[in-house]
Amino acid sequence: MVLYSSQALNDFDIIFEGLLHWEKIKLSEQFTIDYVNDIKTECEKIPYKSYHENTTYKTHKLHGQKVHRYHRNPHTTWYILYDMDTKGTVFVNRIISNYTTVE
Repeated sequence: MVLYSSQALNDFDIIFEGLLHWEKIKLSEQFTIDYVNDIKTECEKIPYKSYHENTTYKTHKLHGQKVHRYHRNPHTTWYILYDMDTKGTVFVNRIISNYTTVE
């Protein structure tokens, strides 16, 4: 099971609005919806992973002990930061792109 923090849900909204109103490239609303849904699909895959990678960046460690990297394209990686309990429940805390990860 995957549960989302209010911050993670807010991150989805921020990603959607950022893509929809991106000045560099005009993206359709459907493309933007599909893009955000693809990130959500990646989140839903996390409980089935055989290995859960520990966070390494200091800023990531503030938001979870584990990280799932979603390589959307050659330029964009989404870091899904989460914690996991002993029953395998995943708590997604934040979703941050490589553009906002500074280390």
